[in-house]
Amino acid sequence: MDCVKNEKSAVQGAARGRPGYSREDVIRAAVRAFTARGYDATSMDNVASELGISKSALYHHISSKEEILELTVVQALSRLEGVAEEMAAADVSAGERVRGLLRGSIEVLCSDPKSVALLLRLRGNSEVERSALERRRTLTRSVVPLVEEAQEEGAIRSDIEAPLLTRMIFGMINSTSDWYEPEGRLDAEELASAFESVVFGGLAPQATG
Repeated sequence: MDCVKNEKSAVQGAARGRPGYSREDVIRAAVRAFTARGYDATSMDNVASELGISKSALYHHISSKEEILELTVVQALSRLEGVAEEMAAADVSAGERVRGLLRGSIEVLCSDPKSVALLLRLRGNSEVERSALERRRTLTRSVVPLVEEAQEEGAIRSDIEAPLLTRMIFGMINSTSDWYEPEGRLDAEELASAFESVVFGGLAPQATG
């Protein structure tokens, strides 16, 4: 199954389900199980137990755990790619586009941290995983020219090569999926402001007047 070619059919099928639990409920429960146990170690029995239903009832909603993985990573990737595409086309300075990319990526992550965490933990053990990993790499590469442009205009530091700096920025953002709780103390806006301050201001103490 190809994660890219089947994106349209996967998304269109997301509403199918059975009364009692929606297909989205099943997907969310599966993602919780995947992130808690690891994708390879999670069976459909585990997913059914997460919902408190039988495995046969589960199959009324979903055909396999591979289908759940595809639906989840397609959605997360598509939203992250959408942020990058929007910022690449924005009629503002490169620095402002980097800020927008950072804030948009944080918003995606904070809205569904477990799905993003699942995406980030893929190891390429199936065609779906390999396709998702290639899309992640393509996304990262697509941002490097924007970071270079922001460096050239003096918006961000230029003493670190743009590919490395891009990966550092994404690494910092992505690590949030391991600990962020939507009902926690920080909301997406506060978190984005903190990241923006570090990316554009560094870790050195700020001078006080």
